[in-house]
Amino acid sequence: MRAIEVIQPGGPETLALAERPLPPVLPHQVLIKVAAAGINRPDAMQRRGVYPPPHGASDIPGLEIAGTVEAVGKNVSHLRAGETVCALVTGGGYAEYCAASSSLCLPIPEGFDFIRAAALPEAFFTVWSNVFDRARLAAGETLLVHGGSSGIGTSAIQLANAFGARVAVTAGSDAKCEFCRQLGAETAINYRTQDFAEEIRQLTGSKGVDMILDMIGGDYLAKNLKCLAPEGRLVQIAIQHGAKAEIDLWQVMLKRLTLTGSTLRARDDSFKAQIARQLQEKVWPLLSSGKIRPVIDSVFELGEAAKAHERLESGQHIGKIILKV
Repeated sequence: MRAIEVIQPGGPETLALAERPLPPVLPHQVLIKVAAAGINRPDAMQRRGVYPPPHGASDIPGLEIAGTVEAVGKNVSHLRAGETVCALVTGGGYAEYCAASSSLCLPIPEGFDFIRAAALPEAFFTVWSNVFDRARLAAGETLLVHGGSSGIGTSAIQLANAFGARVAVTAGSDAKCEFCRQLGAETAINYRTQDFAEEIRQLTGSKGVDMILDMIGGDYLAKNLKCLAPEGRLVQIAIQHGAKAEIDLWQVMLKRLTLTGSTLRARDDSFKAQIARQLQEKVWPLLSSGKIRPVIDSVFELGEAAKAHERLESGQHIGKIILKV
């Protein structure tokens, strides 16, 4: 099969098309003929050599795919060859074939093609696990999403709205802010020209927001604590500005704040399978009905993976970047 390899740690130019053997299929897995694969920041981190695959995972990048089941492991009874699915994987997505845990395969929502289906797993698993399971966002509460125009951000805006929460976001341009507002964000703050902590203070009458979904970290922590209302929750899912920051524990104590976070890739299949079941029950009907949708920024051919990573790291994209296999 054709696949994308990381020749050596470095920039997008280190991604190259290569020939690889088909991946083995374990008893609990299925082999998927990949039609499309999503591009995610962890892929770029792996390419740079700072986020190695978990033990036993493929060294081929790619954490989400959509395609057709080609073969099933001996312990798989609920999927058959020929079925179309999208799947969350621990690696191997940038290839013509990819092995996936059968419990992490979901049916493609009604009316979706492979491109749109490949945009679902990573963002929706991440948002559901962190916003609704971990931080318990409830109807009537207010959520602040940093990186509102990203794949995670555009998914979080729509899901929070669908379940009755109000949404504020930060984004890096006026055009991105306007897109987020059209998608359902009540408030969009251009972090390049506005102080988001001061904007949130004014918008909430100094009360603050109930929850923050943050992919930035570093120097955002102090401002995030200022933005949180009493009993507020901060969920950290990435650290684009670094892993270290100074914390004012008085704010945590006086406002009874919860600071938490998670990563998804290294969690075991049983944990991820619980999320998959919740998504199929509560979110997939919203996708099939058209109430929510993945936002697609651009589509590249498999051999253009380097260009896709350049687009990702340019920061100019809105929504998901997809490889067409």
